[in-house]
Amino acid sequence: MTKEEIQKISERIHTSAEYIEGKIKGKPTLGIVLGSGLGDFCEDFSDAVNIPFAEIPGFPVPTVEGHSGMVTIGSYHGKSVMALHGRVHYYEGGTQAEITIPIRVMKLLGVKTVLLTNACGGINLSYHPGDLMLINDHINFSGQNPLIGLNLDEFGTRFPEMAALYTSSLRDKVKVLAAKLDIPLKEGVYIFYSGPSFETPAEIRAFRILGADACGMSTVPEAIVAHHAGMNVIGISCITNMAAGINDVPLKHEEVLENAEKAKDKFTKLVDAIIREI
Repeated sequence: MTKEEIQKISERIHTSAEYIEGKIKGKPTLGIVLGSGLGDFCEDFSDAVNIPFAEIPGFPVPTVEGHSGMVTIGSYHGKSVMALHGRVHYYEGGTQAEITIPIRVMKLLGVKTVLLTNACGGINLSYHPGDLMLINDHINFSGQNPLIGLNLDEFGTRFPEMAALYTSSLRDKVKVLAAKLDIPLKEGVYIFYSGPSFETPAEIRAFRILGADACGMSTVPEAIVAHHAGMNVIGISCITNMAAGINDVPLKHEEVLENAEKAKDKFTKLVDAIIREI
């Protein structure tokens, strides 16, 4: 990206943050991106402020079914939480720097830890639709990176390391919480594919050879930007379908939404416990 394009991104981030800051009291410390199936998670927030993405100057607006596009900031289990109902995906047309504006806005508002959730396809043959997977690493197969262009020095260094992106101490705590709740929790590598077409069977075979356990069209740009900004990162995927070529069922977005809804109860319980304990 050119100097002018990066400057516009910076202006959008600050404009969005200033607008939201004017609507709330205090600073959120935990941020959550709610993927498919978790859109109504914030109903129990107290003192909640709801702001449509479209009302926030400079904020990207999602166009995909299942992503309503609402910011909710409120108190939950005594924690100040900023939740995004849905996200904008790379395949919707923006750059990765543009679609991750909400994560940098979270940083400016005071968020220290971000929980990224998504619906994705299972590559690991031991996985089944409805499983939850804790992300311990990722592969960026998009050919792009949200940090390309002039570095936004106010957020982080030019060359951030990625070895400890998904905060290991928090992953350990999430595994303990899942065990206490008797929620089976896989742990594995998420591969980011640009979409919007689903992957081919040959691509899935290649991804398995590369070491991926699940694939999806989100999360990785957000995780990179959050880590660049010094935030703790937790990533949890809901396996909503098996990836192409594993079985004979054609892949459909409707199936993703249907299976995300079926897994919602245990996903919600785990997210609830994470907010309460972490």
